[in-house]
Amino acid sequence: MKRKDFIKRSVFGITGLSVLGGFYSWQIEPFWLEFVKVKMPIPNLSKHLIGKTLMQISDIHIGERFDHNFVIESFKKAKLYKPDFVVYTGDYVTIHKNKVKYETLETVLKHSVRGKIGTIGILGNHDYGVNWAEEEVAQKISDLLNDYGIKVLRNQQTNLMDLNFIGFDDYWALNFNPEKAMKDFNPQNANIVLCHNPDVCDLNVWKNYNSWILSGHTHGGQCKPPFLAPPLLPVKNKRYSAGLIPLDNNRTLYINRALGHLWLVRFNVRPEITIFELAEG
Repeated sequence: MKRKDFIKRSVFGITGLSVLGGFYSWQIEPFWLEFVKVKMPIPNLSKHLIGKTLMQISDIHIGERFDHNFVIESFKKAKLYKPDFVVYTGDYVTIHKNKVKYETLETVLKHSVRGKIGTIGILGNHDYGVNWAEEEVAQKISDLLNDYGIKVLRNQQTNLMDLNFIGFDDYWALNFNPEKAMKDFNPQNANIVLCHNPDVCDLNVWKNYNSWILSGHTHGGQCKPPFLAPPLLPVKNKRYSAGLIPLDNNRTLYINRALGHLWLVRFNVRPEITIFELAEG
């Protein structure tokens, strides 16, 4: 083959691969949902909860940047698993032109997945509107979630059949108060903390907490080169990208890769719904 022909074919080949890769990252992987199954050993877990399932859904980002029907279809698939508990770990909306699509969010919430035993939610930074500073937006979203059976914890705790949930409000927003959330923490309980932003794991607020922390926020970076760390993560601690991360004092962090998209592009970071199987810790 002549050098000129080789170069020409190489350029065409690279161009074709780039087009295919762009199409895959834009129209295939963002809608290629993965159900990830994880064993969850919890200290002090009651016998009657062993084998129960807890589903985590995070960052659905309802707005104008992608078709919300993908989230509805994902919810329909998730319901087939019949989870005992469901937790939502924040960012239900994406602000566009300083507006929240409340009607679209309500349309989606009509199909929301709820646990047989209980359903809990916390807020993320996007749920506080522009600059994460609009309490009225957070309150309206909280009211909608509660209307559709998702109990919102804002620096609060709630106990469901001997499983104690501690919900932190968002780290970047107006009402972050982990001291209030942890005020009645009892290490003798079976505890799970819901905390949208995993950077909170590095703050001195945990007392002697030694159980699971479920987070979202990062989307796993949305694009991740093979064998390399994601180049863009909205956290200070770049170790906190996605998946299972052991922490000090026997804490375990799990970061969900998100169901929705802040931007309609994903590569090597499929959208995720996590299904945990509760086990003795």
